Amino acid sequence: MALNGGVVLCRGVKNMSLQARVRLLHATPACTALAKVAMSKFDKESFIPYEKLSRNLDIVKSRLKRPLTLSEKVVYSHLDEPGSQEIERGVSYLRLRPDRVAMQDATAQVAVPSTIHCDHLIEAQIGGDKDLARAKDLHKEVYSFLRSAASKYGVGFWNAGSGIIHQIILENYAFPGVLLIGTDSHTPNGGGLGGVCIGVGGADAVDVMANIPWELMCPKVIGVHLTGKMSGWTSPKDVILKVADILTVKGGTGAIVEYHGPGVEAISCTGMGTICNMGAEIGATTSIFPYNPRMNDYLVATGRKGIAELANQFIPLLTPDKGCEYDQVIEINLSELEPHVNGPFTPDLAHPISKLGKQAKENGWPLEIKVGKFNL
Repeated sequence: MALNGGVVLCRGVKNMSLQARVRLLHATPACTALAKVAMSKFDKESFIPYEKLSRNLDIVKSRLKRPLTLSEKVVYSHLDEPGSQEIERGVSYLRLRPDRVAMQDATAQVAVPSTIHCDHLIEAQIGGDKDLARAKDLHKEVYSFLRSAASKYGVGFWNAGSGIIHQIILENYAFPGVLLIGTDSHTPNGGGLGGVCIGVGGADAVDVMANIPWELMCPKVIGVHLTGKMSGWTSPKDVILKVADILTVKGGTGAIVEYHGPGVEAISCTGMGTICNMGAEIGATTSIFPYNPRMNDYLVATGRKGIAELANQFIPLLTPDKGCEYDQVIEINLSELEPHVNGPFTPDLAHPISKLGKQAKENGWPLEIKVGKFNL
């Protein structure tokens, strides 16, 4: 036996590919013994709750008797009362138990468990270093209060200059299958690591930190089926720009956008995060990708090998069921997708780069491309 990232693996399994390991582990569950794995290096006493989530999900599946999307698995496995709560997409209100709360400095409340991120009070005016110094001076009292309160109540604290909230979450706190709420509209960035990460208001965050179930209307699920592979100048942002063109700024309202299909593994984990981040522009509750080898690699690269190894034991929990049904399905062939520019005035006005010049002339838009300047 070999101990690998908190999971005991049979001899030889450690050197297998992720795909081969998943096949073996599904066939031989007795080959593994689960160990506790911390949610993050900052939360040594809080552990990944995959076993509990799996039990909850078994209860829900026995009630619904149908294949589930990944979005449903993550959300329903966090139900406060999985055996009795009404579950109907777009109709019922769910009472949920999120795993974590993240707050930017403009809305943070003092409670646990949570993290506070000092990023929103930094204004871009002159340049990074000077803007940071100005914010630290201007908001010194705010930062001092948040730091002292966080220290007193055991709240994680990220000082000004640490980075933007949703990138810190992706690199440190998000994990496959997590239900995370954050007081920032781009909290869905964490969907690039297979979690349901939702932007909320301060009152919702307080409820969760006060151990009160969080209410959410049971979301519909929009499936985006990806095939092919990006090439040339096409990048992950072009995927969401294309989705925005199809769904418009209101088309995702009340729904989770779930990406799936063979094209998923052609996108990097940070690329998936970019796509989920920008899903806020179409009004979606959040966006999510299924667990895959790219997420495994990202977890390892960011010092979270134990989480990756544990996630590999719970592939059925972290991927959609075969035959699951979506409320709407969008097909995108990444091999045919070209770079897009969206706008002006609205993020759902999409222009493939091959047609941008023609459309600019027809609409009387400026044809010269230059670096933008502004005066203070």
